[in-house]
Amino acid sequence: MNIEKLLYKPAGERAILLGNFAVMRGALEAGVQFVSTYPGTPASEIGDGFSLLEKAGQGNFYFEYSINEKVALEAGIGASFSNLKALVAMKSFGLNVASDALLPFVYTGSKGPTVIVVADDPSCHSSGQEEENTRGFAYLAHIPILEPSDPQECKDFTKFAFDLSEKFEIPVILRLTTRVAHQSSIVKLGEIERPKERIGFVKNYKKFVTMPPRVLEMHEELLDKIEGIRKVAEESVVNLIDDWSDSAKIGIITSGVSYLYVKEALQLLNLKIPVLKLGFFHPLPIKKIAGFIEPLKKVLIVEELDPYLEKEIKILAKDINPKLEIMGKSLLPEAKELTPEIVISAIANLAGKKLKISLPVSGGKLKIPQRFPNLCAGCPYWSVFNGVKQAVKEAGLKNEDVVFGGGIGCYMLASFPPHNIQDYLLCMGSSLGVAHGIKKADKKQKLISFVGDSSFFHSGIPALINIVHNQSNPLIILMDNQITAMTGQQPYPGIAESGRKEKGQKVKLEEIVRACGIRHLKIIEPAKDYKEFVSAVKAFLKKDEATVIIARGPCVRIKK
Repeated sequence: MNIEKLLYKPAGERAILLGNFAVMRGALEAGVQFVSTYPGTPASEIGDGFSLLEKAGQGNFYFEYSINEKVALEAGIGASFSNLKALVAMKSFGLNVASDALLPFVYTGSKGPTVIVVADDPSCHSSGQEEENTRGFAYLAHIPILEPSDPQECKDFTKFAFDLSEKFEIPVILRLTTRVAHQSSIVKLGEIERPKERIGFVKNYKKFVTMPPRVLEMHEELLDKIEGIRKVAEESVVNLIDDWSDSAKIGIITSGVSYLYVKEALQLLNLKIPVLKLGFFHPLPIKKIAGFIEPLKKVLIVEELDPYLEKEIKILAKDINPKLEIMGKSLLPEAKELTPEIVISAIANLAGKKLKISLPVSGGKLKIPQRFPNLCAGCPYWSVFNGVKQAVKEAGLKNEDVVFGGGIGCYMLASFPPHNIQDYLLCMGSSLGVAHGIKKADKKQKLISFVGDSSFFHSGIPALINIVHNQSNPLIILMDNQITAMTGQQPYPGIAESGRKEKGQKVKLEEIVRACGIRHLKIIEPAKDYKEFVSAVKAFLKKDEATVIIARGPCVRIKK
């Protein structure tokens, strides 16, 4: 069954849905009217799914792939200010980009209900830069955060998040992780709500303008909202207790996908231990937690990455149950995602059970050859990386004499064999900004910075302007494969999006590069004009000002 039919099955029926698709169904059931995103795994399927629905002519909503996450959120804010129900989706690093708009948005509050879906990636399956934990934004932004554990909750929590946002006029974050976003299970479907009538933007200076002294009043109002939401959290069914017993002396508190690991572990260990599962991460239901821990002697906090829950519960326990032994990161790792084996071991320790888990693969009995991720067969980037290495060699240099700048996208694979030409990697567009700093430290240092077309549009343009304005001289290879390739072949501004009825305007990379002040620019298709590309790299390495080569060649996926 295709996604269009699957997501529009009638209420009361059941469907096997990916967590991300369940979020979509929840948004549809809530009557979503505006959806914006910048594609980033593990959240990509949300945008891709809405794009397919829009192209199929289904749903009374507007959808767009925005240029980056900040712009996606700003567009969603505009929709919210215009009384539309808005959903904005991104990966964890996208929230960093969007945070400049997020924090004042929480102050103004939403007029139309707004849900921001953020997908974290513990263990860095698709996010190579760091293990980010979005829950920290609860304290920075004072924003409600809900944590579903499975696809059914993804749907239900999304709908609940819209209701919460509407009641308190505040944006709500729905925090997923890779294991939640990409797991599939049976979901019971509800009624799809017909979108409300569009009202448009109604001027309200007191509501929408964050200027002193009004902004200080907004801060106080925000804190009052959070306390009001805390009262809802105390009674909400998204926080639940399993297997409670008045005689229990040990218990477990958990949230998100960790709850599933706990349930699996208890079943395998044949144990009945009370479990408090928190769907509300912020604001926490203090009274509910206090009532749970008051009679206990020991409690285990099972959460991935930072011990946010553990710290909060330790503070709470000082007044409620000062003798309570609280275990968490003393038994569980603070880095990488949890696994059933890790949680089984921790719960066995809590319950005083001796346990020996045999893991043949990790024990070394089965040796698996190491394989590095690689570019697709036929990818135009093969010619780019090979050509750069050949040009460096022909210029009489060694690879160690040149700094190679990397970034986020398919070209990050240059860090692996057989290429081995990526000396730093941080975030989208940073290959240019960092290159400028390196060249300012030593202008004679040879440097070649790679940047993808989507990364360039996302956040590379300001860095290029800064390079020209502040006069450094890196050689920039702008990889134009005409698509947002790594996250699923989504469209980007350089080409018209196929499938739309209207004609999309094209934004030419070379015109932007020239407008930024670059005087030495060449456009080459390395797969066809390999020798010309090698010659251009050698020539541009000698220049005393910034140079750009647009290495053009369509992604092999486009051809197929």
